[in-house]
Parts: sequence; structure tokens; C-alpha cells
Amino acid sequence: MKLDNSLKIGSNEMELVDFRIMKEEKGEVYEGIYGINVSKVREIIRVPALTELPGTPEFIEGIFDLRDVVIPVVNLASWMGITSPENTKKNSRVIITEFNNVLIGFIVHEAKRIRRINWSDIEPATFVSGSGSLDGSKITGVTKIEGDSVLLILDLESVVQDLGLYEPDIDNIPEELESFSGIAMVLDDSSTARKIVKDALEKMGFRVVEAIDGEEGLEKLDDLYKTYGEDIATHLKIIVSDVEMPRMDGFHFAANVKDDERFNKIPIVFNSSISDHFSENRGKEAGGEAYLVKFQASSFYDEVARVVRAHMK
Repeated sequence: MKLDNSLKIGSNEMELVDFRIMKEEKGEVYEGIYGINVSKVREIIRVPALTELPGTPEFIEGIFDLRDVVIPVVNLASWMGITSPENTKKNSRVIITEFNNVLIGFIVHEAKRIRRINWSDIEPATFVSGSGSLDGSKITGVTKIEGDSVLLILDLESVVQDLGLYEPDIDNIPEELESFSGIAMVLDDSSTARKIVKDALEKMGFRVVEAIDGEEGLEKLDDLYKTYGEDIATHLKIIVSDVEMPRMDGFHFAANVKDDERFNKIPIVFNSSISDHFSENRGKEAGGEAYLVKFQASSFYDEVARVVRAHMK
């Protein structure tokens, strides 16, 4: 499957790999439609020969060597507690993902196509699914596709954390933190991620304003402007934004901020699980002062301090 990284900065669009998980229940077969951001996908391959790992959960199928890199492989259907039809192996694929600087493979029953979707057409997941272990916290958004079908955007980083294959580096705090004052704004659709970033910024001395996506971020900026007027840049010292967010993504948000004379002097730092160089370059083109990978505490403190100091001169 060809992966395309041609999206324009500020387009508020994303590209998804549309994949399917089949479920058999009472003799009937149901097709679950899921998606993952192309920016997190290295490649899609046929299921290779796997080496089993003794003592691991059943949903970890094993490991294999991909160009001298050992990659663990997770069976998504097994993890979700789904009973699958026997004829799924023919079209099964492994989606090789990279996020938070970790490589992991996920077995899916079929990889269908690449979809380009506007973030404004994606609604936050405010429900809980009854499919085994899959609940609303593992879904970052939902969107309608043809035939009134619903595609669920799967939060694989949350899945990986649950599996114990990735542990966020949130305790590696420098012994001495430079103390700052003023306001910092945090944008992230994940309440867990917002709390981690908020706690880090508060430890640095900032008062934190939170937003769940780019649209709310712009609304919060307008509110702050009503309070501080043209002096807003002396009070709001930095904006830390996720990239993947429903309604308005981080790049589109940044493009709006940099096009607005009221806010364009406020530095923006992207803080994302997407760890590819293309996204890092897109962040710089969108006006970001830095692009950080969640959740690496020492680099977070260092980069935020560097950016704020540079704009205080």
C-alpha cells in the first residue's frame, strides 16, 4: 500500500490507513472499520514468520526481524477480545507503526485504502464500546464514511501503554528547574496528556490554560486577548500543542495563530506522539519553535525553557 505524505501545512486534513477487524458472533460476521494516522505508519506488509515469546499475553503474537530491527507484533483482534472468523489469514496484514520513537507491528484482517479526511469531520469519541477491552479511551475520534458507515480512529499509543510495551518518561525531571512566570497554553484532546504537560509546566512556574483542540485553543486565545489586549504576548509565554486533534489539528491551529497579528509573536511548541521527520518538518513550516515527542521529560523541560528564554530577549 502506498503511503502519501503530501498534505499541505494548515490544511486541517489528515490521511488515515483504513483497516478492518472481522468479528464472528452467533454465526454472523461483522466488519469493524478502523483507522490510524498515516504519519504513524512505516509500512504495511504480509504477516511474516514470527518467533513466539514465552510468558507473554496471547495477543502478542511474537517478534520478527525487519531490516535488523526486532519488532513485537500485536494481534489487535485478540487484544480486543474478538472471536474472528477462520478465513481472515488470507488478507491479514501487519501495519508497522512508529510513534513515541517505538516500532510496533499490529495484525489486522485487511488493510483497505488510504483516506484523506478533514479534521472538522471528525468528532471526539464520547462513547464506550462493548467490544471486549475496547473502550472510548482507545478511540480518539469517529467519522462517517460512505454508506453511513462509521470509522473509528484507534489510539494505538494508548493500546501500547496498556500492553506495557511503552512507558512514558514522565519522571525524568531535572534536579533544578528554571523558574518562569506568566501563562502557558496546552492543547491536547487526551486528558491524560494534558495533565502530564500541565503538571510539567506548573513545575516550571507557569499558570496553565487548557484546550481540547485547535478550535477551543483559538477561543481561549480570544478570551486572553479580551483580558490583556495588545500586551498578551508579555503574559502568554508559550503554547504547547498536540498535532492530532478532532475538529482542528495542531498544524492548522498554528497556521491560524501565525496569521493573526494579535498572536503571531507567541511561540508554539508541538508535543506529539508522531515521531517521523516529515511531521517534524511540517511543524517547523507551520511556525513551531520546536517539535517534541511525547513524553520525554528532560527534553521537554529543556526545549520549553530554551524557547521561552529566546522570546524574552
